[in-house]
Amino acid sequence: KAGQDIPFEVFMGFEGDKVPDIDLNFSGEYQERAHKFIEELFGKSHVFRAGTISTIADRSAIGYVRAYMEDKNGNIVNPLNPAEQERLAMYVTGVKRTTGQHPGGLMIVPSEYDIHDFTPYQHPANDKKSGVYTTHFAYEAIHDDLVKLDALGHDDPTMIKLLHEYSGVDPMTIPMDDKATMSIFSSVKALGVDPEELGTDVGTIGIPEFGTDFVMGMLRETKPKTFAELVRISGLSHGTDVWLGNAQTLIEKKIATLSEVISCRDDIMIYLIHKGVPPSSAFKIMENVRKGKGLKEEEEKLMREYNVPEWFIESCKKIKYLFPKAHAVAYVSMAFRIAYFKVHYPLAFYAAFFSTKGDEFDAELILKGKEAIKKRLVELNNSPKKDVKEKNEEKVLEAALEMILRGFGFKKPDLRRSHYSRFIIDGKDLLIPFNKIHGIGDNVAKSIVQQREVKMFTSIEDLMTRAKVTKAQVEVLKRLGVLDGLPETDQAFLF
Repeated sequence: KAGQDIPFEVFMGFEGDKVPDIDLNFSGEYQERAHKFIEELFGKSHVFRAGTISTIADRSAIGYVRAYMEDKNGNIVNPLNPAEQERLAMYVTGVKRTTGQHPGGLMIVPSEYDIHDFTPYQHPANDKKSGVYTTHFAYEAIHDDLVKLDALGHDDPTMIKLLHEYSGVDPMTIPMDDKATMSIFSSVKALGVDPEELGTDVGTIGIPEFGTDFVMGMLRETKPKTFAELVRISGLSHGTDVWLGNAQTLIEKKIATLSEVISCRDDIMIYLIHKGVPPSSAFKIMENVRKGKGLKEEEEKLMREYNVPEWFIESCKKIKYLFPKAHAVAYVSMAFRIAYFKVHYPLAFYAAFFSTKGDEFDAELILKGKEAIKKRLVELNNSPKKDVKEKNEEKVLEAALEMILRGFGFKKPDLRRSHYSRFIIDGKDLLIPFNKIHGIGDNVAKSIVQQREVKMFTSIEDLMTRAKVTKAQVEVLKRLGVLDGLPETDQAFLF
């Protein structure tokens, strides 16, 4: 409550000699407005988009060489042996294919300087009518000279906004020390479900940053009891070679506890200063370790002089990348707020979760009930190599199963009441939106709602004509019972 022990020096250096990297997460729906505000704040001629350069990958290069060997009919006309193919592909690999823009990266030029003092710039695709200026200069060459803002679009702020709308409770006012909320990071007791039936004994399904199998495994091992420990877990899970083969082993062997291991970059500097190491040296060691540069001989010697334990020194040497604590605190604060609603306002939580992260929501399967969901989860569990789509489907089904086990249900989409993309709370149930029906995308879903507002549909034919619904989509709607009671045509038959 009194803060997270993040020294300002981590951000700017002890002598103000470090160029800060500022990351801001906005709702994806709001990102463009955020960018416009930054341009107004610093002036359009001082804000430039960071550009990206896409290059030719190994496989594509081999493909180009093979295409060179063949004629239009696919017959080999320029035969090359495999070694020569690889040699030619090597020269093509890494060549610029196209340029683009970083989704949120903005370079800020100080008011007393001109952009040309640092880098050339261009209009995207050389379109002078475009209001955006982009720099494709090598970032390594200018990242110590210009501040970079990452104003990124993110699902979590959208989810926070929806939670406010669904529940009427401002997520920024919830108690950040709520015991029931804290408990779901180590058990499912507060959710009132059977861990055997749910398939997990940790209640963080659907909680950003804490809902992946990897992090849920960490929660089982560490059983966090405080907000500070959640911050440490966030740091450990985002770092490279920080948890696996490092902190995990130290905790298992009881050499160090969760609160002692290195989890974020700040931990190194704070611990070394506490041991008496001069602050500027502690800062330099932290910077080297977080970038994966390890420790220099003289740094190891200095640490031993101040009685820094060997396990700490060895841990520093293994680390390839360390997460900043401020970033971890921001993520955990967001996750904790969302978890509060999961415990105290469950339907608001599930409605917001499925509305923002339910791309793989299978309405037909989920409406069949918990046994059908469990069966599909077993299939996904037994799949040795899941692709991104299947992993997302698994998370959506886990959340749906959990919601049903908590005594809530789903209602099939309603032609008169369903929203095009958001779930609606209806008593103890959630009303499924149109875009969660397989085969019906956002455009058709929007069209159904827009045309319904003009005039309610009088027949299936009327729905197809006005909302541009195809025959295949009508079949799916019929299967779900959405069109029950709606006649095929408007024709009146006279006998």
